Amino acid sequence: MDLLALATKLLQNKLGGDIQQDSISKALSGLLGINGGGIDLSSLIGSMMTNNGLQSLALSWLGDGQNQAISSTEIGQIFGADKLSKFASELGVSRSSAQEGLADVLPQIVDKSSSGGSLLESAGGMGGLMNIAKKLF
Repeated sequence: MDLLALATKLLQNKLGGDIQQDSISKALSGLLGINGGGIDLSSLIGSMMTNNGLQSLALSWLGDGQNQAISSTEIGQIFGADKLSKFASELGVSRSSAQEGLADVLPQIVDKSSSGGSLLESAGGMGGLMNIAKKLF
């Protein structure tokens, strides 16, 4: 599963179809990092683990049950103002719009990556998955 392509499409739908997919893909790559050609989910989940109160969100996204929603404020906690401002600027949208878009898209891509066991590939193999596990426990 190409999570970057999925995230790009979802974000384009959320922010408006007039933003070019290449621009979204490039901005997402800069924000989320790339690991082995795909989105670096281990870093994303790791960031969530180090922020107070976000562990349960990450666990809900990784599990097969209902995904808990994340707020724009919590998106700000994960990425920080500077990274989010740069991301928004690259897309030509406001920072609040970018945060709202990410709040909608991130649970979906983590959920899709962890469904059916494909998280192993998305997390960068066994080493990446072990890094996630260390941060969970």
